[in-house]
Parts: sequence; structure tokens; C-alpha cells
Amino acid sequence: MGLDMYAYVATREGQHRDYYEGSEWNDDAKDYVNTKVNKPREIAYWRKHPNLHGWMETLAEQKKLKYDSFNGVEMELTAEDLDALERDVKKRQLPATSGFFFGNNSDQHYYDSDLAFIKAARTEMFMGLKVFYNSSW
Repeated sequence: MGLDMYAYVATREGQHRDYYEGSEWNDDAKDYVNTKVNKPREIAYWRKHPNLHGWMETLAEQKKLKYDSFNGVEMELTAEDLDALERDVKKRQLPATSGFFFGNNSDQHYYDSDLAFIKAARTEMFMGLKVFYNSSW
């Protein structure tokens, strides 16, 4: 077990939840299949990047999202959010964050991946799609 974090592209909020809640496992495809909702497309995955998760949780608090625990919370990212994230990643100012399943500081390990995610997310937004962050531990 551990902190798994995702960024994905969808056309609307809740699409990720609706896809998986309405899907069935297909052994031939080795994936979930849903004929009514398009599957969101993952554009980034991080395994145990606690400081990025802490940054996202702070953002969720600023956006006044409601949740019991910042786990499995879908949060849409804006262009302004990406600008702020890029500044903090480049300045190496992600907040020190810890948790039972979170692992150790991995900012250096994910530095290039974080910047690649930001670039990809901006491209998707330019194309008119929405970018979301979510996590699971």
C-alpha cells in the first residue's frame, strides 16, 4: 500500500467516478469497460510523492473543497494552478508532507516528471479539456 496520485483529462467533473462506478471488468481487454461514459485519460502518475500531494491538499483547502480526508478527492486544476505549481516546483518549495503510506520526500526524483506533467496539462487545457488531480492510499 502507498500513496498513488493521478492526473487525468476528462470533459467534465465526475467523469472518473461515473466511469468506474458504471464499469465492468472485461477479462479479454484486461480493463474496465463502460459503454455509457468515456474513460478519462491519465496524463501523469506518481507513486509516493508526498510533497506534491501536500501542495494539492493546500490548493484544495484554498478552493474550499469539502472532504473528510484528502483521499480520493477529484480536484480540477486551472491554468493559474499550474502556474503556481510550476513556480513552486522550480523553486523547490513544495511543502514537506508526511503520512503513514506517503513515503519519503521524492521532489528531486519527480522534478522532471512534475514539469512534464505541467506542460502536458497546459496542452490538454489548450485543446479544451479539463485536467483533474486525484489520489488513493
